[in-house]
Amino acid sequence: MRLAGSPEAYLTGLFLGLSLIVAIGAQNAFVLRQGLTGLHVALVVTVCVLLDVALMTAGVGGVAGSLGRRPWALEMLALAGACFLGWYGFGAARRAWSGVSHLSASSGAARSARNALLQTLAVSLLNPHVYLDTVLLVGSVGAQQPSGLRPAFVAGACTASIGWFASLGFGARMMAPVFARPAAWRALDALVALIMWTVAMTLVLKAL
Repeated sequence: MRLAGSPEAYLTGLFLGLSLIVAIGAQNAFVLRQGLTGLHVALVVTVCVLLDVALMTAGVGGVAGSLGRRPWALEMLALAGACFLGWYGFGAARRAWSGVSHLSASSGAARSARNALLQTLAVSLLNPHVYLDTVLLVGSVGAQQPSGLRPAFVAGACTASIGWFASLGFGARMMAPVFARPAAWRALDALVALIMWTVAMTLVLKAL
């Protein structure tokens, strides 16, 4: 049964990771701008991925370990996560409807490797949403998985992080003509909203 459920757990982690990570904020905007310049892209992408992997692994392991013997706490956490996802999806839907992008609020690209490292750490670790997404939200969903399926779930979430940051950083120059159009940002935000609402509904159904 565990082997049969591994692909489902992997895909759950993958889609949840993607739904959280593709929301356009300071971190993604910085990676995109860095990719457009072609400066220290490998460094920026590697740091973002390693931070995500560490935080998500700690989130799933910590939440699962502390709440695994408290089913009522897991249910409450799942409902809280569903509310957060619903609110997050609402924000993405609102951006898709209005066509407002947060990319313009990002800082410029870093010119030196040292500045690139410091800016990457700043936009990643000084953003409270990073901890809400990776530690609390991914951790709460991961804790819902049977213990044997949690590694597959974490692997899926980490795959989303690796694939997204690599695509965003190294593929930025190819995507520049596409994201020069506001419609592309609106479509991306609409997809984020749909995925988040779907995961939120799944959490609600599991908690009830």
